[in-house]
Amino acid sequence: MKNFKSSPSRLETRSRFRSPNIQQVSMGGFWADRIAAVAEKTVPILQLRCDEAGMFDQIDPARPIPEQRIPFSTAFGGGKVRPVGGNVTAQMYWDSDVAKMVEAAAFSLASHRNDTIEAVIDRIVDMYEALQQEDGYLNSWYIRMQPGKRWTNLRDCHELYCAGHLIEAAVAYYQATGKRKFMDVMGRYVDHIASMFGPEPDKRRGYCGHEEIELALVKLARATGEQRYLELAKYFIDERGREPHYFLIEAEERAEEPGRFAHGTFEYNQSHIPVREQTKVVGHAVRAMYLYSAMADLVTEYGDETLRCALDALWDDLVTKRLYVTGGLGPSADNEGFTSDYDLPNETAYAETCAAVGLVFWASRMLGFGADTRYADIMEQALYNGALAGVSLDGMRFFYENPLQSRGNHHRWPWHRCPCCPPNIARLIASIGTYAYGVGESEIAVHLYGENQARIDLGGRAVHLSQNTRYPWDGSIAITIDVEEPTGFALLLRIPAWCATATLKVNDEIVDLAATLQRGYARLDRTWRPGDRVMIVLDLTIQRLYAHPNVRQDRNRVALRRGPLIYCLEGTDNSVPLDRISLAPDAAFEARFEENFLGGVVTLQAPATAETSDDWLQTLYRPEPPRTSPASITAVPYYAWDNREPGEMLVWLRET
Repeated sequence: MKNFKSSPSRLETRSRFRSPNIQQVSMGGFWADRIAAVAEKTVPILQLRCDEAGMFDQIDPARPIPEQRIPFSTAFGGGKVRPVGGNVTAQMYWDSDVAKMVEAAAFSLASHRNDTIEAVIDRIVDMYEALQQEDGYLNSWYIRMQPGKRWTNLRDCHELYCAGHLIEAAVAYYQATGKRKFMDVMGRYVDHIASMFGPEPDKRRGYCGHEEIELALVKLARATGEQRYLELAKYFIDERGREPHYFLIEAEERAEEPGRFAHGTFEYNQSHIPVREQTKVVGHAVRAMYLYSAMADLVTEYGDETLRCALDALWDDLVTKRLYVTGGLGPSADNEGFTSDYDLPNETAYAETCAAVGLVFWASRMLGFGADTRYADIMEQALYNGALAGVSLDGMRFFYENPLQSRGNHHRWPWHRCPCCPPNIARLIASIGTYAYGVGESEIAVHLYGENQARIDLGGRAVHLSQNTRYPWDGSIAITIDVEEPTGFALLLRIPAWCATATLKVNDEIVDLAATLQRGYARLDRTWRPGDRVMIVLDLTIQRLYAHPNVRQDRNRVALRRGPLIYCLEGTDNSVPLDRISLAPDAAFEARFEENFLGGVVTLQAPATAETSDDWLQTLYRPEPPRTSPASITAVPYYAWDNREPGEMLVWLRET
């Protein structure tokens, strides 16, 4: 097969900031430990589980066609059986699971070379190259399991979604290793997709029921410089939700009753109205985050203010009415997504790991417009809490759902029959350095703090930034700038909204922080010389957080935050049932770093009171309230819970 076509139309970006690539930032400290766990434990587990599940049997054309191992399902939405016929199985999505595993492995190889892992990826790439059809089509389910049904059900069957994840994996592997074969394979597939879908009269005006390919096409465009990939992404975004509705058209072509389908509303996949008219965050949470990520990408590439207006409305809706304090999102298991304003239950919170990962994606892309703490703070909140909780400290067990309260029956598992979350959190952690900075023509924004070394090409000038810090445990960050010769550029430093006070020095000279602030970033625009040193100190005072009065589940309750971290109580650290505990408004907290506890964390201790039941005997109700007794509590970072003995967990504490 020939390589993908060349095009005279080259990509010209309008984005103010771009992320550095995986090779440019080396992480240390807090994130180095987690990257190592992903590289040494998670990636091998992902490869093993994919093999055990039979995924490689399905994608390798040299093997016999396997049996179907996961049944077709009519149980959409939390087990509610709907009369739609079983036309979906998690086995349809296996290409996406393999792709995310490859992407996580690729990013890991950038910091942890492993010849064995790389050889496995090379064999997977060879499988896909051999599987690819003469016309470029590439989907293992529709080539081997259901031949002849390709492109017949975009609404439910994830064909373009799988293509998107394969594209992302191919780009990541190319960036990490320089190997181009997989990207060439996917270029041929994208050429096939472009021949099938588009606004032209001879093409189908379709788009995917699960958004993903849109943001992947932008990555491919940026990696190759090919404008036509960007134009295809723009088509998929522009067409979504337009009338006549494509999902109704294809349902009629399948001789199905158009209105009878899982979840019964196009809000589920955000195709109920054109994207520029959407103002409410609705439907499946992961799909929404991937859609908004792609929309943000297109704003930065095309300067499309109509998309920007929609994104601003959607962002405000999410962060003011529909976001958990952990950065988790999507409270309902029924649709794996959103319900109504301020509906944020704790014990039944779905808050899928993939959704928090998707929010990190979206927030990071909003930073392409310019440095703004509105986006960076939410990126950090979702990253350190809602997303990071999705994997155990040793990198070997995973959460799909992330509740904010547990009676002791919610635990990580080694695998899942819909294993989207493990490789998703793995690829995010392995690539975390790419989220730390934004690089413009003559400016560098520091979005995330953490021990790292960054080697940045700033308009042809080499800039080396070195962060020395124990963040998130300590708020002191020293940044050393190394340039070959005096170089003028602006360094933008995020001052998080959670930080009550901060100090800033350049070469030991105090900087008037208020005079430098722009959208929550301190802007230092100067000529930098080799060895210049910036020192920033962020206040990590423990804070109590209160929910909006409309969040009925959190009335008269308080959550604890220190820096970017949300804290929780675990039963193993506290001797009384957690929901009996109450904090006094003036209770003082002590923050204590414990090096040999949970991988090294800051714990919070405080006096409290706890209701007792000793004198209730066999009484269920009585006129007198429960008695209380003194208690002391210990809180740990939310991301670290369920790494020890099983037991209760609670984020929102009662306050008296």
